[in-house]
Amino acid sequence: MFKGLWNRRWRESTDPLRVTLGNLEREVMEVVWRSDAVTVKQVHLALSRPVAYTTVMTTLDRLFKKGFVARTLAGRAFVYRAARTREETEAAVATGIMSGMFSGPSAMPILSNLVDAVGSQDGGADLLDALEEMVRDKRRRLEGDRRQIAPPKDRT
Repeated sequence: MFKGLWNRRWRESTDPLRVTLGNLEREVMEVVWRSDAVTVKQVHLALSRPVAYTTVMTTLDRLFKKGFVARTLAGRAFVYRAARTREETEAAVATGIMSGMFSGPSAMPILSNLVDAVGSQDGGADLLDALEEMVRDKRRRLEGDRRQIAPPKDRT
């Protein structure tokens, strides 16, 4: 039962930002991403549900402290801009999640489950072939990097 519930939630949650941001933070970020620059008032008016102005102000401040938005003072109000595009943010969040999952002793079971999950999907063999090719490409790049870093041999 738990496995089925997890699989359903995982499929429904393809947005990596769901892991990092709360519902209101995601809604606020959507408003910020649609604009070049916004104030708290503009975000407050653009939200699809009623939220207190001070809650929007606090949410933007938290997003600033987390590094999702940048802000500048214009008169007495802050003007907020996205620190990164949505795509860049999703990539950074996904990289952070993956780095955390694959560090330490839990890496092997996670990798094993990843291979099982990929292989059990429709077209799983093709996905496994693609994964294998990605691993080979990465190994080639790492070996090339090692050769470039290696100190020259002493010829004395």
